[in-house]
Amino acid sequence: MKMKRYMTFLLTAGIFVLSSALLYSFHYLIFRDAHHIWIYLLGDIAFLPVEVFLVVIVIERVIESRAKREKMEKLNIVVGAFFSEVGTRLLGDLLKSFKSEEEIRRHLDVSVDWSPSDFKEAFKYARTIGGETDCARIDLNILRSFLVQKRPFLLSLLENPSLLEHDRFTDLLWAIFHLDEELEARPSVVNLPQTDLAHIAGDIRRAYTQLAAEWIRYAEHLKSDYPFLFSLVSRTHPLQSNPSPLVSG
Repeated sequence: MKMKRYMTFLLTAGIFVLSSALLYSFHYLIFRDAHHIWIYLLGDIAFLPVEVFLVVIVIERVIESRAKREKMEKLNIVVGAFFSEVGTRLLGDLLKSFKSEEEIRRHLDVSVDWSPSDFKEAFKYARTIGGETDCARIDLNILRSFLVQKRPFLLSLLENPSLLEHDRFTDLLWAIFHLDEELEARPSVVNLPQTDLAHIAGDIRRAYTQLAAEWIRYAEHLKSDYPFLFSLVSRTHPLQSNPSPLVSG
């Protein structure tokens, strides 16, 4: 197959070179002016590097940048649907399992006056959230029921071709799926041994680290491109002390 494509490339190149030679020969037969032909030939060759730069580098990058923006817009729609259906609730429910809950709130409490540097620092913190996680602080039965209920929706997200361009978000979905499978695999999540609770706590911590980081990225995108949506998110997200949709002050 590679040899066939290589031969096709050589044949195509040969046809173009031969066509050019025939046209130049036709020009010489009519006008009998080789000097004119060489002047324009050398001029065209001299301009070729500039032409390659403009077409291959400048124009191609502009087209690639535009295509990337369009893909990111489609992806952000998917991410927005995820947080509306699943992510925002998990952001609040799983947070309760952290003993450093108040510290996490302080770092990730997005507000309308945040600057790009605030989002950058919050993202760095979200990627390294540590601290002890205690499953006794949350209701694992409610968490399991919620994840099972939302599984068809999460599976539909994985089928979206836009996710091929976003490894971080795909990793987040897999982390949530793993937590879902761990909880459902147990006949009961009541009175589990401490070793098993520690294992589940690790799964929660892994999922939450990715969830928080992706949420910060999404909130920054809303603040930049959709301030009216960000206004609602900043009033209702579960990382603040008293979330409320009401506009006050």
